[in-house]
Order: sequence, then structure tokens, then C-alpha cells
Amino acid sequence: MARKRKPRSIKESRATPLEDCNFGDPRTFEPDFKGPVSNRSCTDVLCCIIFLFFIVGYILLGLVAWVHGDPRRVAYPTDSQGHFCGQKGTPNENKSILFYFNLLKCTSPSVMINLQCPTTQICVSKCPERFVTYVEMQISTKHNRSHWAYYRQFCKPSFVMPKKSLTEILLDEDCPTAIFPSKPFLQRCFPAFSTDNGTLTVGNKTTFEDGSGKTRNVMELRAAANGVNRLLKGRSIGTKVFEDYSTSWFWILTGLIIAMVLSWMFLILLRYIAGLLFWIFMLGVLGIIGYGIWHCYREYQKLQASSTSELTIYDIGIQTDLSIYFELKQTWFTFMIILCIVEAIITIMLIFLRNRIRLAIALLKEGSKAIGYIPSTLIYPVLTFILISICISYWAVTAVFLATSGTPIYKVITPGGQCVHENKTCDPEIFNTTEIYKACPGAMCNFAFYGGKSLYHQYITIFQLYNLFAFLWLINFVLALGQCTLAGAFAAYYWATKKPDDIPPFPLFTAFGRAIRYHTGSLAFGSLILALIQMFRITLEYMDHRLKNAHNKVSKFLQCCLKCCFWCLEKVVKFLNRNAYIMIAIYGKNFCKSARDAFNLLMRNVVRVAVMDKVTEFVLMLGKILVAGSIGILAFLLFTQRIPMILKGPTSLNYYWVPMLTVIFGSFLIAHGFFSVYAMCVDTIFICFLEDLERNDGSTARPFHMSQSLLKILNKQNLQTEKR
Repeated sequence: MARKRKPRSIKESRATPLEDCNFGDPRTFEPDFKGPVSNRSCTDVLCCIIFLFFIVGYILLGLVAWVHGDPRRVAYPTDSQGHFCGQKGTPNENKSILFYFNLLKCTSPSVMINLQCPTTQICVSKCPERFVTYVEMQISTKHNRSHWAYYRQFCKPSFVMPKKSLTEILLDEDCPTAIFPSKPFLQRCFPAFSTDNGTLTVGNKTTFEDGSGKTRNVMELRAAANGVNRLLKGRSIGTKVFEDYSTSWFWILTGLIIAMVLSWMFLILLRYIAGLLFWIFMLGVLGIIGYGIWHCYREYQKLQASSTSELTIYDIGIQTDLSIYFELKQTWFTFMIILCIVEAIITIMLIFLRNRIRLAIALLKEGSKAIGYIPSTLIYPVLTFILISICISYWAVTAVFLATSGTPIYKVITPGGQCVHENKTCDPEIFNTTEIYKACPGAMCNFAFYGGKSLYHQYITIFQLYNLFAFLWLINFVLALGQCTLAGAFAAYYWATKKPDDIPPFPLFTAFGRAIRYHTGSLAFGSLILALIQMFRITLEYMDHRLKNAHNKVSKFLQCCLKCCFWCLEKVVKFLNRNAYIMIAIYGKNFCKSARDAFNLLMRNVVRVAVMDKVTEFVLMLGKILVAGSIGILAFLLFTQRIPMILKGPTSLNYYWVPMLTVIFGSFLIAHGFFSVYAMCVDTIFICFLEDLERNDGSTARPFHMSQSLLKILNKQNLQTEKR
């Protein structure tokens, strides 16, 4: 006799295949759970200790770099003798510009190896303004000494009379063989490029004598100073942009304040308009695809009646002119089929996932209510911004001090790079008396970089890597702290039986203190994993930059695969970390257990997770676009003087798009800051909602904590409510 099978409950019968998988047993949770655990202990203590020691080491590194570094070496250009140009209290105080004797030598391959141009560099008070060769100056000086007085300011200070021959000048480089019109940029003399009827010129010339008997083309100068013309134009543009900012700063600030108010209003109104926004968007998508189908059908019908209607893709083959394919009915028929399939898939998904979409929209509305009850959470991004700014500033300052640590190091440089002593360390004081100078005619002992032979200077590169990794770790820790803090505050809201009466006082401050006191180690652990992945990605990018000109297609393919894999890995780890921090904020467990529990919980509800993620992403992106777009339209009307009768804006702008784009970008960032809080709120409430479903059954002993709107969507009800 066959045994009767017990019928499955409604919940069991609706479970998806993934939800039937054993991703953790929900029955192992404590049945008397009533909200975020208050009786906690410190988690991941070992990682906390390592993190604290790491921060202490980072502070010590900054102090040591501060002692040995000299940021003046970045602020002031340095001549071939290692002296600063324009530094007060030195002979170069009034000579703030660096001048290259022969800029054409900067195209030498040794520039990429030594990071120095193989020509003498001196400090000058102004750049040359005319074309003059050394030989021309010698001839003119016989009649007028003023020619030598002008030319002398671009020679070495020790060179007092132009008596040396051209050969000696080329060998000793006491003076440039020729000077040409230049302009100072970034405190360096660069050719004064200009265009005449589309032709590149310097001083209205396209060719010039280089002083050594050769006629040079302006394009050779352009090759030596690649991109300088664009940068020089950029300087004048930069000045005008600064003027626009100084004129419109009040209106920019006003626009950003309005963006802040609009973002806050959007979050509050989401409890009423979230569903409306989503369904309007989906109907719009379906309408656009439907129009595409109609357009493809109309083109297909039009080509059906033409004489070329029988032609196919196989008949015309591969063509570089893509417009030819749009003359085939087969092309439009294919497009129509693809759009029909997409339309059908979206329609079917909306029909079968309508309840889960309703649930996601209800959670979005619940998140808006939570922010309304805990408005202090909207201020927290300001603290995150301050902490991140401190991290960025400390990293940048430490990197500059490390890069400028040590004493001047001089290297042997030759124009052709063919000397056997190339790149060897040398002493400029005695270089002309050494064997290197005799063995390599034309060799120079020029300043290369700052360094030393001490243990500290030998490990400068390691310290820079330590500085970069510490920066990544701290940035990720600050973000993790913010996520855990906000999760703790919003979890306190969800698990409150009577809202808002049962919400504990100062939930944000309490959650922040709890995260710092008990879970610094767990947050450091999660951020460490992410920092390691990001460090590896930066290494791959560096290798890709160094091997950019390599022709090995296999290595390029492998590198591309690695970059793609680690990009995906970073996204997955960020997602897992985010949900792990929520579980830490609720239960107070260590990072690994929290990540495991979060992963299992999400896998048991994978369809809900997918729908919730996409609906939230759409609504928040739409909100950012609405805020930034609204402010952008107002800025356009104001800065282009389109509404002078209503509001008169600045009238003397050089580029109206400068303040307009600033307002749009700033508004988008402000909206992103507000909506990041909202996204964390929705994610936390979603996790709490899933936990609520698995822990409670609506009985008197274990009532649901979710709102009545969520209970109604799930067709559930608390027993006490049923009795009433």
C-alpha cells in the first residue's frame, strides 16, 4: 500500500530551485531575537592589532619622510647643478624659470631611461624673445656690445666673454648654440608656438638655424616639446576659467544648496512616488521598443516593394560601408525579431515577477520612512567626506616628501646615449677632469634626482608602495565604518516593535560607537581584502602602461583577462563586504561568520535579491539624473541669460559651460552622497526583512516586525492583529 505523501505548504510550493538548496539552515538562529545585539564582544582582535600597528607605522613613515623630504624640490625647477630656480636667499632668487640649452636633444631615447633631458639646464629671469645663433651674436657683438649682454643671460654665469669657437661651445656647453622665441610654462621655457593659416610657426618662422650649421624645421621643435602648444593654450583658457569661477561662485554655491534640498525632498517623497516612477519607466521602455518594432516593420515593408528586395547579406558579402546593410530587408527583419524577443522577455518578467517588484517598491518606501525617522543619517556622508579628505591629503603629502628625500644625485648623460659610462653617478665639480669626460666627448654630468646611500634612501620605493597600500586600506576602512554605522542605525529602526516610539535614542551615534569599540578588527579585515585586490589591479595597470608598446599578443590577451577577472572580483567582494557589515551591525559576529551568514541568506532568496538590486539601482539612478538635470537646466537658463526678467545671473562669463558643468557635476555628487545613505538603508532593511521572514511566524511569541504594507504583499498577518 503506497504511503501518502504530505502536501507541501504554500511557502514550500513557491520556493525556487535555488531556494531549495541548503545555503545554511535558518532554524539555527536564536528564536528570541528582537533586534541588534547589545551584549557584544570585540571581533577579529588579531586583525585589529595588526591594523593599529599598521597605522602607527604609517604615522612614523610620514614623520621620517617629513624630516628627510623637501617639497621645495617639487615647487621649484632644478638646474643641471641641482640648484633651485627662484628660491629666496639664493643667487637664483630672481631667476625662477628653467632654460634648456638645446631642447632638440630632448627627443633622445635616454630621456625615457633617465627621465632627464640630456642638455644643460640653467635658471633664467625671462625666456628668449628672438631667433639668434651664437655665431650671429659673436659677429654682432663686434659692433654693438648689447647683443652679448642680451645673449649672456642664457649662458652659464661663469662664461663672461664670447671668445670660444663654435666647436668649443658645442663641446663645453657654456652657452646655447642658438636661442628662439619662447614662453614660460610651468616655470620652464618652451617654444612660443603659434599657427599662421594652419601652419605651425615659432616667431613667424617655419625653419631656423640651430647654431651648429643645420637648418631645422619647427616640427622638430614640436617633437621635442610634444603637446606644448596645446598646454600653452590651456594656460590662457585656465585663466579665463578662473575668472568665470570668481564671477559665478555665489550662483554655483546656490545651485549646490538647491541640489541638497532637492535630494532630501526626493528621498522623503519616495514613500509616495517610488512605484509610480518605476512603472512609468518600464512602460516607457516597452513603448520605445514597440516603436522600434513598428519602425523596423515599416522599413521592411518599404524594401519589400523595391527592385532589390531579393538581395541578401550573403549576396553583398562584407562591406566597409555599413549603410549598405540598411538597404536590405533582411537587416530590418532581423532587427524586428530581436526587438520582439526583448519586448516579450521584459513583458514576461514583469508579469511573473510582479509580486517581487511590488515587494521591492514597498521596501524602497520603507527606506524613505526610516530616513524620515532618523534624519541625522543624511549628515553622516559629511563625516565620511572629511575622513577621506584627510586620508587623501596625508597620502599626497607623504608621497611628495618621500619623492623629495635625499641629496642631489648626478648622472652621466650623453646626447646620443652611446657612451659606455651612460647613467653612471658623477660629481659635477670635477667631471671635466675625469676619464669619463675624455672617453665620451659631449658627455655631461647633470642633476638626475634626489636620493642617497643610507638604508632609508635604499628603500624609498618600498616606502612609496607602503604609502599607497596604507592609503587604499584606510579609504576602504572609512567606507566600511560608514556602512556598518548606517546599517546599525537602520537595523534599530526595523526591529523596533512600535515605530517610532521604540526606536532607541541617538541610533546613529550608538551604532558608530558600537562599530568603533567592538568591530574595528572586522571592518579592517574586510577592507584589507579589498585593498589587496585594488593593489593588484593597480599593479596590472602599471604593467600594462609599461608594456603598452609590446607586440606580444598572447601577453596582452592574458593581461586583459586578468584585468577583467580582478575587476569582477572587486565588484563581488564589495557586494559581499557590504552585506557582511550589515550582519556585523545586527549580530556582532566576526567578519568571516557574518560574510558566510549574509551569503547564505542572500542565496536562499536569490530572486528577491536580483529584483531588489535592479529596482533600487534604477530608482536611485533616476533620482540622481532628476536632481542633476533639474539643476543643470536652471543653470543653463541662468548663465546664458535666458531668463533675465525672472532672475539675472552673471553677465561677463567667458565660458558659460564652466559654471554650468560645475553645478551639474557637484549636484550629481551631492545626490550620490544622499542616495548612498538611502541605498544602505534599503539594503539593511532588506536583510532585516529576510531575517524577519525566517525567524518569525506571526505568532504572539514570534511576531513579524515588518510594516503592514509588507505583510499585505506577502499575505501574512500577526496573530494579535488577526484577533483585533
